[in-house]
Amino acid sequence: MPTRKNTFSSWRRRLAQRAVHAAWSWVQRTGSVTAEHPVRFRFGAIGTGTRLAFPLGTVFGEPWIHLGAHCIIGEQVTLTAGLMPDLDLGPDPILRIGDGVVLGRGSHVVADTSVTIGSDCYFGPYVYVTSTNHSYDDPHQPIGKQWPRMEPIEIGPGCWIGTGAVILPGARIGRNVVVAAGSVVRGEVPDHAVVAGAPARVVRRWTPDEGWQPPLRTPPPVPIPDGVTSEQLIALGELDEEAAARLAALGEAQQSRGARR
Repeated sequence: MPTRKNTFSSWRRRLAQRAVHAAWSWVQRTGSVTAEHPVRFRFGAIGTGTRLAFPLGTVFGEPWIHLGAHCIIGEQVTLTAGLMPDLDLGPDPILRIGDGVVLGRGSHVVADTSVTIGSDCYFGPYVYVTSTNHSYDDPHQPIGKQWPRMEPIEIGPGCWIGTGAVILPGARIGRNVVVAAGSVVRGEVPDHAVVAGAPARVVRRWTPDEGWQPPLRTPPPVPIPDGVTSEQLIALGELDEEAAARLAALGEAQQSRGARR
């Protein structure tokens, strides 16, 4: 015989689930770090509109970390300046992050020496940026006990760093660069390039004389026209293929008439 559903237990479970989700949303909102609500953190600078999502990853050396305005720092992101907490690192910032930067969930930015991330950079989740590398010069000493090598890192403005990419000490990445997911970057990367692989190499680049080489395989996306409302976009999304085709034909006809005038 079928088991009778315990309606009362199901109702209690749904109520408990709603309560848990509501409580967690409140914890996330309350636990996030902003310029207005820095909690215990004392960053060297934190711009207007910047938010570090809760729960945070490891954060130390905040007086030497400068965060620009309108940045989004995802959950479990590590931001560190210096080899360990409670060091005096001098008068200048060690980790500089520009305006409008997004660091995806679980990413690490380890700045034992200077790391600079330009404005409007977007990092996917689990990106690893480190200015320090282990050394293994002495074959008789454990690698973890040998003094590491440190080199500054610079990431230019407007870059997109894909999921799981690793940026190694000494990397110099130009502006508007795409780093493919899982790439390992070291050395110089020119402006307006796409790099991929481990180690990463340039697979596509834009220049004023030649444009993109190799050429792009797909046309560029068409931006949403100014003045289009969210309600109009929702209505367009609900159209079937036939109605969308009629609407497109109508738009082309109107453009053709306008061109003849």
